[in-house]
Parts: sequence; structure tokens; C-alpha cells
Amino acid sequence: MEFACVFPGQGSQSVGMVSDFAESFSLVKEYFQEASEVIEIDLWQIVQAGPAELLNQTQNTQPIMLAASYAIWNIWNLSTSKSATVMAGHSFGEVSALTCAQALSFSQAVKLAHIRGQFMQEAVPEGVGAMAAILGMENLVLEQLCAQVSAGEFSVEAVNYNAPGQVVVAGHAQAVIQLIELAKENGAKRALKLPVSVPAHSSLMRTAAEKFAIALDDVDFNLPSIPVLQNTTMTSPSSIEDMTMALQAQLHSPVPWVNTIHTINAQAECIIEMGPGKVLTGLNKRIDKTIKSVCVFDNASLEQAIKIIEE
Repeated sequence: MEFACVFPGQGSQSVGMVSDFAESFSLVKEYFQEASEVIEIDLWQIVQAGPAELLNQTQNTQPIMLAASYAIWNIWNLSTSKSATVMAGHSFGEVSALTCAQALSFSQAVKLAHIRGQFMQEAVPEGVGAMAAILGMENLVLEQLCAQVSAGEFSVEAVNYNAPGQVVVAGHAQAVIQLIELAKENGAKRALKLPVSVPAHSSLMRTAAEKFAIALDDVDFNLPSIPVLQNTTMTSPSSIEDMTMALQAQLHSPVPWVNTIHTINAQAECIIEMGPGKVLTGLNKRIDKTIKSVCVFDNASLEQAIKIIEE
């Protein structure tokens, strides 16, 4: 069975994640140890003991998600000879996907993940930016409301098209709060502020993207060994320049996850989420109920996914 692999971004992390795998596969702690040495932060300690506030700090979350997803991908390769025909990552998950597809080394990816998080955190001071999930509203109506709010001093934009009727917005905190109220008044089923301070994928991230572009120049990239659909293009890069430009643009551009999954669904019979949690698997099933979508985050889910693929 031909299958795709997708990799989650921020929001899938939790204290204690990948503990089950760590008991069965020594490589989990080994990869976390390598990552910890690269950025001089004990990432495994944060994962195991928290607190959640420390785990959720962007500059920690991103290298942690990378290490977890990379470990799970390598566990998969140890457990079966079946490999993906195409890959993609949601937001930061794109870096994980490219790393697993050998477009850059794990140690370089860890460093890149850490500074990417730092640049994002530095671009907008704590409390200035915000994100919110808007449920049960047509995309066009929501976009019009964002434009209405952004006509003032502060701006808000639709940034993650996660599933039909499930869009995340980001921007200045004041604008996001105003948008939440307007969305409720205009028929949204739910509109809630998310527990993050970095307005990811909004135009407020342009300064972070400029710094990130310089950091990308220091990385030794290869073209991915497995096609990776990048967020901003929904195609696999044909050159290193295309790949790095898409990585830079992704920081301040929307994530069209719905269209990405439709593109993947035309190329694979099953989608496997490689990473902690089940966030993408849930979104994928909302995008298309006919999609066979499973996740691999512990020993039991690994066995189940392998059984499906090898049928």
C-alpha cells in the first residue's frame, strides 16, 4: 500500500510524550541527547518533567518536536521496510519532514529549529501577538472579517486552514480579540484564543523570516530523498533555492493544510502521522472522511499502522 507521512508542528507536544517508545527503543533518548548537546538545553528533562510552560516555549517546542518526530520516523524504519511515497509537515513539521527525507542533517535541523523559535519569539514581544481558532465559519466570511478588523491600527489574518470550518487566525492581540467577538456575532460556532503568544504565519513574522533566511544560508541542504510537499508551494522542491525560499516564506505565510491533504490523497492510499499526539490525524479525517489516516506515537499505534500498510 502506498502511503504518505505527515509531521505535526507546535500544539502536539505534551509532558511525558514518547515515553512508551523510549522504554522500547534506546534511540529515542540518544536523539534527544544529541539535540540537547547541540543547543545546550536538556530537552529530555523538559519533555519528562515539564513544566508545560517550559515545554510550550517556542524555542524549546520546535527542537523537541523535531527530535520526537525524527525518533519515531527512525523507529518506523527499524520496524518495517515500507517507506513513504510522499511527505509533508504542518507548519514547523515541514522541517521535521525535510530532516527525515535527508534534506539536512539532524544536528543542523536541531540548531535551525531552536533559532527559528527564537526568531519568532523575538519578532513580537510577549503579549503583543496572539492566535485564535475559529470554528464553523466559511473561509471567505472570516477573511472579510479579518480585513475589516485590520483596517484599523492593528491587524489579524487567517493563517492556518486546518480543516473545513476550522481556521486559525493570528496577529496583534487587540485585533485577535476583536475578531473573536466579530466571528461570534457573525455565526461562528466557536471562537477561542489559543494559549500561544507568537502570531505564527502572520505578516508580523516577516522580521523573523529575514533573520531565518540568513541562518538557512549556513545549512548544507540536499534535495529530499522522498518528495516533501512544502507548505507555501504544495510541491516538492526541485532546487535547493526553491526549498530554502519556501522555508523562509512559510514563517509569514498561511498553511493551506486542507489543500495539502487533498494533494497527498491523490498520491497515496493512507496517511500516517509521525509524531506525538493525534492532531493531524483528526484534521485529516475532517478534511476527507474517506481518507485512511492513522498515527504513530507509541508501540501500540506503531503495530497497528504497520499492520495496515502491510495488508
